[in-house]
Amino acid sequence: MLIRDERGTDHDAIRAIVADAFKRHPHGGGHEHLLVDALREAGVLTLSLVAEENAEIVGHVAVSPVRIGGTFQGWYGLGPVAVRPDRQGKGIGQALVRAGLDRLRALGAEGCVVLGEPAFYGRFGFKADSRLRLDGVPPEYFLALPFGPTVPGGAVEYHEAFARFG
Repeated sequence: MLIRDERGTDHDAIRAIVADAFKRHPHGGGHEHLLVDALREAGVLTLSLVAEENAEIVGHVAVSPVRIGGTFQGWYGLGPVAVRPDRQGKGIGQALVRAGLDRLRALGAEGCVVLGEPAFYGRFGFKADSRLRLDGVPPEYFLALPFGPTVPGGAVEYHEAFARFG
């Protein structure tokens, strides 16, 4: 499996994978593929990585900046993470998350947040942190992974596209 940056020719495949992956997801809104498009169009996809097997895209992860307490503090939001349904459970999602986190560290990011299942994201070091909150979300599902000793405090704000399509 190869994990690489998205290319312009990948957009249709990414859209299809994200739509299909969230179609049956219990917490999906059915608009996650539109969210990725909106983030791309707004120029705020810090990372957009695809997993490729046999020259076919089988997964995708998006990473975009977040604001904490009203300002950008070097933190990013991971997601959505999507794997083609027939390839789920094969470690593709884990590989995408690891690659995204490694890339963020290399970029000098201060940390990363994710809204997701603690059992899955905990294996990467994500934990609920009372200093960070996402309004309207149970705190046990809003997880943080600091890359250094400092964790800012306050409300986390994703790009406005998340309010429309997230």
